[in-house]
Amino acid sequence: MTDKIISHSPYGSWTSPISARQVASAAPAIDYPCFDTVGADDDLYWLEARPEEGGRNAIVRRAANGEKSDVLPAPFSARSRVHEYGGTPYIVIAGVLYFCEQRDQRIYRLDTRTTGAKPEAISPADQNLRFADFCYDEQHQRLICVAEQASEANCATQSEPRNFIAALAINAPYAFSELHSGADFYAYPRLSPDGTQLSWISWQHPQMPWQGSELWLASLSDEGLLASPKKLAGSCDESIFQAQWSPAGELYFVSDRSEWWNLYRCTSTDDGKHGSEAICPQPVEFATPLWTLGMSTYGFCTDGKLAACYTQDGCWHLGLIEKHSKSLNTFELPFTQISALLSRGQRVWFIAASPSQSGCLVELDTRTGEYQIIHHFPALPIAADNYAQPQAVTFSTSSCITSGSSTSDNEEAHGFYYAPCNTAYSPHTADEKPPLLVLCHGGPTGATSTGFNLKIQFWTSRGFAVLDVNYRGSTGYGRTYRQALDGAWGIKDVDDVVAGAQHLIKQGLADPERIMIRGGSAGGYTVLAALAFHDLFKAGASYYGIGDLETLARDTHKFESRYLDTLVGPYPAEQALYQQRSPINHIDKLNCPVIFFQGLDDKVVPPQQAEAMVESLEAKGLKVKYVPFSGEGHGFRQAENTERALLEELQFYSEVFGFDLPAPADEDS
Repeated sequence: MTDKIISHSPYGSWTSPISARQVASAAPAIDYPCFDTVGADDDLYWLEARPEEGGRNAIVRRAANGEKSDVLPAPFSARSRVHEYGGTPYIVIAGVLYFCEQRDQRIYRLDTRTTGAKPEAISPADQNLRFADFCYDEQHQRLICVAEQASEANCATQSEPRNFIAALAINAPYAFSELHSGADFYAYPRLSPDGTQLSWISWQHPQMPWQGSELWLASLSDEGLLASPKKLAGSCDESIFQAQWSPAGELYFVSDRSEWWNLYRCTSTDDGKHGSEAICPQPVEFATPLWTLGMSTYGFCTDGKLAACYTQDGCWHLGLIEKHSKSLNTFELPFTQISALLSRGQRVWFIAASPSQSGCLVELDTRTGEYQIIHHFPALPIAADNYAQPQAVTFSTSSCITSGSSTSDNEEAHGFYYAPCNTAYSPHTADEKPPLLVLCHGGPTGATSTGFNLKIQFWTSRGFAVLDVNYRGSTGYGRTYRQALDGAWGIKDVDDVVAGAQHLIKQGLADPERIMIRGGSAGGYTVLAALAFHDLFKAGASYYGIGDLETLARDTHKFESRYLDTLVGPYPAEQALYQQRSPINHIDKLNCPVIFFQGLDDKVVPPQQAEAMVESLEAKGLKVKYVPFSGEGHGFRQAENTERALLEELQFYSEVFGFDLPAPADEDS
């Protein structure tokens, strides 16, 4: 045997075993597992987002014998655009698939039991309707779901889409009706097991669902109409998540009334008064922000227990809740990211990932804790020790205070640090410090994940250190931490990414002259604000980021049209704040190279945002590059575009910092 030869090369110039094409063609994202609503078989369905098929969302079925097959033929793609971000786009009833088609947003019917059957549109045409988050009303043979009607289909006085709970018959002539309206937004329409009651969650402008929402209940008449709706929980200061009926007919939900998103059970007295009780009070979060409809973090087992996933200190866990003792017993699992939980009998299924395992579908027996991965994608032929592992970091934010910030000396922020990792290389010199790439997650109400992320490994394997920040305002650390960004967007998030980088510099883990920052959407805004209001970062990459808050407040879609009321202040009353925090108005302070990536079909952050920034920076004479993508919206779904973006970003940094990039092996598959 011979010892492995280690090359001594500067950080950032290492030859990586991970190509941009491999990142772009990485394992498809899987989501929304479900069983047939009325079928007794064990066929399991899920959705796969496939970049290699132009971003098509396929629906896959796994038979009881383990055989897998696509049930949705190309070019059909199941994707809802309710709220623009969508949600659960399908349901299976007695072997028939009902799904929302990406191109026209109509509901289609496909009999999966008939060989050669083709999808048939059954929802109304030419009404600009969108659908998501389905349940089945067996008594009335219909789907019940959240519907959204685009503004151009409404009367001339309406300037935004109209949302409501709708019903669609599953038999010809496919009658369509409106069950409930009046709220600005709806989620989780769910029927009681006996079919006599319908529950739902709703909220009004200017709240976002993670700020304030309400749980409602109405009775269902024999004719299928709703009667006597009553509010059971929630307010403008309480966030409700995932209302769901147990097999015994009890209604459960998640609320953050206690500071943490915890589970509750609805109660009632003999005189008809409604209340609720916490079934497992814990300083952990059993919910995630409702960016997409139909999210699930808990389910019911036949022994009366609840299986639930929760997040604590940035990592997800799975546990079993005993309602009577209100105890939580956590399973010992290797996963740090868990979502889309589905239960049946004594088993649960969920999407999981770990720092070394990309998203996979897992089945677990709640009686024994034994699990098996029932669906995953082949791993790259790369040794595990070439993958950087996340290290949790907590740092003080007091070292960096942006003008206008209310940061106090004892406030902290969190993140995950990834060291450069490539077994074939070591630093060129012993005292060399690595370049640091700081990542800003989107939202801003959201959180980063410690699940396997090939994009992060793309950078660490080339000799970059990475800091993935959960700045104040992120979820998973309680309501107070989540609300810390209220009125302070563009200040506290910026403070935190700067303070995080400074923390690593002080620890000797980063080169202060080679600090970069990248982020998408709201994270792109944090990037541009950090570059405009601080001089720590030497280069930045904005993916469909926001440069002008005023334009965003005026032009964005309905779901987020009042989001900034909380993050910044009501517009136009606080116009001065919007102008003060918009990077486009501070080009004179932005003095480093920036690269912009933008989907030309983006309805959330229109291309004009990036184009205005690029024009202003070019006029100033800075190094700037603009990379637009036709056919892409808010986030890139096509593999070739993801590949090109990574290569463009890497090339941009190499030009800024003088990295000697390896030969075009990066483009090899």
